[in-house]
Amino acid sequence: MRKMYGIALALCFYLPQQLQAQEEKVDLATIEKIKQEGLQHSQVMDIAFHLTDVSGARLTASPGFNRAGNYAVQQLTQWGLTDAKLDPWGEFGKGWELQKSYVALTAPYYRPLIAYPKAWCSGTNGAVNAQVILVTAKDSTELLQYKGKLAGKIIITERADTVKLGFKADGSRYTDEQLAKMAGAKLEPTDTAAMRRRREMFMRGNGAMRTLTLLKEMARAEGAAAILSSGAKNQDGTLFTQGGGGYKATDPENFTDVMLGAEDYNTILRLVKAGMPVKLDMDIQTKFHTADTKGYNVIAEIKGTDPKLKDEVVMLGGHLDSWHTATGATDNAAGCAVMMEALRILKTLGVHPRRTIRIGLWSGEEEGLLGSRGYVKKTFADPANMQLLPAHEKFSSYFNIDNGTGKIRGIYLQGNEACGPIFTKWLEPFHDLGATTVTVGNTGGTDHQSFDAVGLPGFQFIQDPMEYDARTHHSNMDSYDHLSPDDMKQIATIVAGFVYNAAQRDAKLPRKELPKPRPAGGMF
Repeated sequence: MRKMYGIALALCFYLPQQLQAQEEKVDLATIEKIKQEGLQHSQVMDIAFHLTDVSGARLTASPGFNRAGNYAVQQLTQWGLTDAKLDPWGEFGKGWELQKSYVALTAPYYRPLIAYPKAWCSGTNGAVNAQVILVTAKDSTELLQYKGKLAGKIIITERADTVKLGFKADGSRYTDEQLAKMAGAKLEPTDTAAMRRRREMFMRGNGAMRTLTLLKEMARAEGAAAILSSGAKNQDGTLFTQGGGGYKATDPENFTDVMLGAEDYNTILRLVKAGMPVKLDMDIQTKFHTADTKGYNVIAEIKGTDPKLKDEVVMLGGHLDSWHTATGATDNAAGCAVMMEALRILKTLGVHPRRTIRIGLWSGEEEGLLGSRGYVKKTFADPANMQLLPAHEKFSSYFNIDNGTGKIRGIYLQGNEACGPIFTKWLEPFHDLGATTVTVGNTGGTDHQSFDAVGLPGFQFIQDPMEYDARTHHSNMDSYDHLSPDDMKQIATIVAGFVYNAAQRDAKLPRKELPKPRPAGGMF
């Protein structure tokens, strides 16, 4: 009896899902047209070219971001989308751009160095040639021994990391075994022990950051020239460089913080520790933009045509902003280019979606999903109090791309199990393109989480890793040449199919239970 009961219980769960998958309607004729247009007549790489090589780096509120945003608005309008605009989402802070950067070792011999200043740092006020001084303080008390010794110096600090030789390829694709493991994942409760470990690591990291902040304050007060930084992944000519401090309108300019590769950093450190005089040439010029401190997203839409459903919205998007050491190709011009291409495909085919299809190209993602969070807060709900605005009820779904240039292999459900059989059916016409996997698991750190945070269906696609984490993510190698054209065509085609299906189905996509209000700024 117990065995029969278990089988019956399993069937109760399994059969409704199977029936739902069988009942889900897919317009295969239109999907085939989408595949033909997306794979045979793609413009995705031309879009990517304009977002990267033409626009340059796209730090939020920078001239490069503005160039890319204006291009997107113009292009979307040209394709026939309506209400295309740069849409303010709230206060961001200062824009910043790097206008000149030269760093070289001049003593004990000359050698040019691969170096990038961190974003939102001040420059050197002209060319300087300065001696490097080693600071080994671990806390504020130990910092006192360096008081009065930093004027005119370039600071370097101790680090224990060593360069690790690589024995595997930078790039990879998901294997069948890895995808099968994703598909078999189970929805699990929150791991409180893991959260506690994260909190402890955060607190330890905060202590080191406080000491570094005090050192920079002392350095600025005494007239030091700059401080040098590196990181565990900074090797083989690839530097992972982000922000050097605050960017709010009221924040002071950050002290000049220059990122070096581990090989150059360690060379300088070894020479200084050996007692040899080390000098660097440094000429860094930066510019802050404070005339407009608001943050802006790119918003545009294809209006719905069904009298009953046209006010409901299906969204797709990715973040337009990037870091400053390259042109943000895989992070995330790739995501924006494929989303724009998906809409171009639909407009070219002349489809008339029942629901409105809206694109969002977000700013401030690299600083904490700020653009998408600001948009969600003003449009749908504030996660802090969960007071729902009228548009919340009219929302169907949001689809995001932000994991590089690798082709789509499936989709993460974000714990929304009810969408599993629906997406399984939607993926069937794309099995020949390698997209087959539906997993209840989730990937974090992308803008779909802003929608999920207020109970709206938000999803990120599974993408082949390629060399995203190993080489391009937030690095000086994140340029157009690291994009995979065939993969980009595949992504745009599948996204176009998904948003079309979401716009055409009789009902909005199922939702999870509405989340409880969360205090603003809660990390854990």
